[in-house]
Amino acid sequence: MARFVAPIDALTAAIYSILIVLTFTLAFTVIKRWPGYNQPIPEGFGTELFFAVLGAAVAWALIDGLMLALLSVLARGEKHRFLQALQAADSDEEAIEVIADEFDFVLDPIASEKKRFLLYGDVLEHLRDSQPRPVGFQREDFVEGLSVALVAIVAAAPSLLPLWLWRNDPLVALRVSNIVSFIILFLLGYRWGRYTGANPWKIGALLVLAGVLLTAIAIPLGG
Repeated sequence: MARFVAPIDALTAAIYSILIVLTFTLAFTVIKRWPGYNQPIPEGFGTELFFAVLGAAVAWALIDGLMLALLSVLARGEKHRFLQALQAADSDEEAIEVIADEFDFVLDPIASEKKRFLLYGDVLEHLRDSQPRPVGFQREDFVEGLSVALVAIVAAAPSLLPLWLWRNDPLVALRVSNIVSFIILFLLGYRWGRYTGANPWKIGALLVLAGVLLTAIAIPLGG
């Protein structure tokens, strides 16, 4: 899948998938503490819980994939508008201003004004007669979105497995699932740190803490 999905997109999808699972599994503790809720756990609850969390994880994965595909379409639209503005300019100076508006925020800290405008002149010559790519939904968008969805589902799978293996004892299943989820969050944070050059142990621990805080906020609000 690395051919189709950037590492940051894959890590982000995996992290969100785990947080969705945690929101469901940790909510059960809140429900059990409601006043008057002292009835025994009904038979078959574990199986229902597994399929409910599985459905939520799959639904979120598909949403995540769809959003990434739509963002790809949006990015092409931005490039299309940039090229249209450049080619509609009445003079080379105006076209270079269009290019500068697009790239100055990146190049200004690392290149002098003279060097930048020499580069912008080369960009203008290259793009003056270029044809924009189609803006609509493309095959690679579908592949990218599907790959992200699969990453999210695979990331959630270890947390879902205890819910099935201990479906006859939901309390044990939930505890094991939560432990697995936080371990995976730490591993994803460690991987994120390695990829970005930050301290992987700190990023892993920070992500676990963030997971605890986010679920603690989401559950009382109905998440």
